[in-house]
Amino acid sequence: MSAGDPQGKSLVPRWTPYAFMAPVFFYLLFLDFIPLLNELYLSFTSTSLLTPANHIWVGLDNYRELFRNADFLHSIWITAIYTIACVVFAIGIGLIAALLLDAPFRGRAVARVLVTLPWAAPPVAVALIFTWIYNAQYGVFNYVQKLMGFDAFENWLDTPNRALIAILIATIWQIFPFSSVVILAALQGVPRELRESAAIDGAGPWAIFKAVVWPTILPTVMILALFVTIWSLRRFDLIWLLTQGGPIGATNTLVIDLYRRAFVYRDLGAGASVGMIGLSIALAVTMVHYRLSRRFGAAGA
Repeated sequence: MSAGDPQGKSLVPRWTPYAFMAPVFFYLLFLDFIPLLNELYLSFTSTSLLTPANHIWVGLDNYRELFRNADFLHSIWITAIYTIACVVFAIGIGLIAALLLDAPFRGRAVARVLVTLPWAAPPVAVALIFTWIYNAQYGVFNYVQKLMGFDAFENWLDTPNRALIAILIATIWQIFPFSSVVILAALQGVPRELRESAAIDGAGPWAIFKAVVWPTILPTVMILALFVTIWSLRRFDLIWLLTQGGPIGATNTLVIDLYRRAFVYRDLGAGASVGMIGLSIALAVTMVHYRLSRRFGAAGA
């Protein structure tokens, strides 16, 4: 029932909704839209970090130079592999962990707390842990390699064909708990009566998961996939702390490339161009996500 006087006129002023929206509007305007427009402008200029107020308009030259650069194209390829692997494995392992934690067993509360610990760890601590694990002389991975009869005494982070795998293991170890917690919350919304009815009808665990559980948690998994994708596209701290994009560009993602161009080579124009390309990829992924969500929503209606 809406608030109003006896004559039916609302006692809430017309501008009240705009007053509530104003802080959000000004936040987005000054901290998102204006900086983005400034970055877009920078991407069409030649601007040095040492003299950021001096811009030379170069049009699309920065973008042409980037797409002619084999190292930049390689960084897009590395970013794609890194992002897809993070989404698939972080959500896959998180789903398995959530299903296990959803089952009743003694000590379940303690297990749920332990699973979330990697997510709570700061990236610097995670980098230190995995630097030790991958160490050539006393790291756990090399010890296991020796036990299995493989060549050992090789630092994974210094080896071009293993560095990306090493980064992925560290990243997935840190972020899969978030996926498991989110999916576990979605599992609490699956009607228990439907599971019990399906079991009474003779359905096995896989059939119950496929027909009852998965359709219920699918919207949550899809929005989770979007979040993990965007976070993976923009992840900088852990990769920089472990390899700084090396060796020989083996872990050089778009964000690492942006940082190097803008703050190491001091070329703000080229760095802004890389940033706008990364933003375009993130927007494209978001649009695909919402189109798929609409299609699945229409199919499930």
